[in-house]
Amino acid sequence: MSTTDGGAFRRMLKRLTSDVDTLDADDLSDDAERSGAQRASDCACGDEVEVLGRLRSVEFCPQDADASLEAELFDGSEGVTLIWLGRRRIPGIEPGRTMRVRGRLAVRDGRKVLYNPYYEICQAQ
Repeated sequence: MSTTDGGAFRRMLKRLTSDVDTLDADDLSDDAERSGAQRASDCACGDEVEVLGRLRSVEFCPQDADASLEAELFDGSEGVTLIWLGRRRIPGIEPGRTMRVRGRLAVRDGRKVLYNPYYEICQAQ
């Protein structure tokens, strides 16, 4: 058995024995790497970043609160919170969507945050 056969066998065994969340995170990470986007875990506060991932959650603010829309983008390595100020809803921004976002990374309450990021809704791969 050659070393490439052993590598293929290990990959197949890993896919058969890993849980679905781990496999999904690996797939997201691979998609982001192929697209040229940065891994969220490698980004630091103050960096201009471009991240590709899937929206895990979207939180709409109540009518009596200041207008803002928050969403969590997960790229397989770490989550980034996206905050659009002055917006209560954006068409197409919903859980499960794959997005490419770009902006300057900040840290708020220990979480990585992008305020008013440029975004592109992508086709699921």
